[in-house]
Amino acid sequence: MSTAREDLLEAGLAVFDRDGFEGATVAAIRTRARASNGSFFHFFGSKKELAGTLFLEILARYHAAVIAAVDERRGAREGVARLIRAHLEWVVSSRREARYLFEISRSEWTEEIRGAQRAQNSRLVEAVERWRAPLVERGELLPMTSSVFFSQIIGPAQIFCRAWLSGRDRTDPREQAEMLIACAIRAVVAADAIQQPGEAR
Repeated sequence: MSTAREDLLEAGLAVFDRDGFEGATVAAIRTRARASNGSFFHFFGSKKELAGTLFLEILARYHAAVIAAVDERRGAREGVARLIRAHLEWVVSSRREARYLFEISRSEWTEEIRGAQRAQNSRLVEAVERWRAPLVERGELLPMTSSVFFSQIIGPAQIFCRAWLSGRDRTDPREQAEMLIACAIRAVVAADAIQQPGEAR
């Protein structure tokens, strides 16, 4: 059974998705959640605070999906493939949340949650590094910073995801998975490891 706070967050997501952040109002969110004015301000000081809280909750769900894709048992090529597929799958299966995270959110109203956002991002990096660092050490993954690594893995996929989320392209971004995986492998996997036969994707 959902709580009043969860109802307000879900309503906020729906209203932001429909009206954008600027167009959304506390009244519209309250109406959708069937919540009183007092109930809204019991949980959130403002529309901006609700938006920031929602951002962190959705970011945590996205990170959980990505983290679940890799562990220390995965080889270089398999791990890269699983990361890309996890990103694409989450965006498509959680379209409203993904649109909020990648299309609607704005830096000016996430300033107050910047510290919490950095902490969540750090946990994602640490989880992926537990898989990646030994592979770099063994020479299977090319040495690079985690920022560069993520840009090579997620950056190209985001081009297709953003076009789909905005409605500019109706093609399911998962259809590009094989090409995105092949390009990412060439960018981050050592040449010797690319040639190794038999590793599952």
